[in-house]
Amino acid sequence: MSTLQITASDVNKLRQQTGAGMMDCKKALTETNGDFEAAIDYLRKKGAKVAASRQDRESNEGVVIARTSEDGKRGVIIELNCETDFVAKNAEFIAFANEIANAAVENKPADLEALGQLSIDVESSRVTIADAITDKTGKIGEKIGVSKYEVVEGEKVVAYIHGNFRLGVLVALSANPAGAEEAGKDVAMQIAAMNPIAVDKDGVDASTIERELEIAKDQIRAEGKPEEMIEKIAAGKLNKFYKDSTLLNQEFVKDSSKSVAQFLGSIDKGLTVTAFKRVALGA
Repeated sequence: MSTLQITASDVNKLRQQTGAGMMDCKKALTETNGDFEAAIDYLRKKGAKVAASRQDRESNEGVVIARTSEDGKRGVIIELNCETDFVAKNAEFIAFANEIANAAVENKPADLEALGQLSIDVESSRVTIADAITDKTGKIGEKIGVSKYEVVEGEKVVAYIHGNFRLGVLVALSANPAGAEEAGKDVAMQIAAMNPIAVDKDGVDASTIERELEIAKDQIRAEGKPEEMIEKIAAGKLNKFYKDSTLLNQEFVKDSSKSVAQFLGSIDKGLTVTAFKRVALGA
């Protein structure tokens, strides 16, 4: 096979087999005159073949990075996974995760696939994140990949990383008054600790509400309550669920005499949370 006969389909086939970058695959096929087995050997010598040989490995370790833009109006969370805690704690691995997060903040990719096509600087050259990950896989010898990418936008976005990069939170506030950064950090810590399912009850999906009501009704019937009281008691239990499980209605962990909504109101009248994201490693 001549170089001219090496098609995009051939390159893509080799990439699917090895996990190596498009340009590396094209070069490998060119150097080996289109021989797939020889091309795989060529890539193996560069370490790229390791990506394919480790596809069945579990990569539940890693780091979670939360980062905001310079204007504080946009934030991202990425989760970069590896196989072992030893690699996850490596300074070079953490720096690599931060490079990916920085690229996401600056370039606003639409999804994980688009994130992989962004370019970053690696050893004095410009490569895509997808190719950089393949290269890192070959060098480190573990399966590596970005499993999560979340975005939050708002008037004031605050990022928080908890537990040695094992959990990241973004919280968007409705305004940016004096004290917003510290207040946002407190609310982000609340989200990390209490894991609310929504900002308030309006954000709880209908299926969750229906499930909670059915559970409550079954509990009430098991207690032997009269049928005519079940709906009223179930509504009360649902309100308790909202108080425990939605952010603004939760007791503020740093001052249980206030709800989170009341705490924010004490910082600035009308201040509230418009959105949040919470990513825990491996969850």
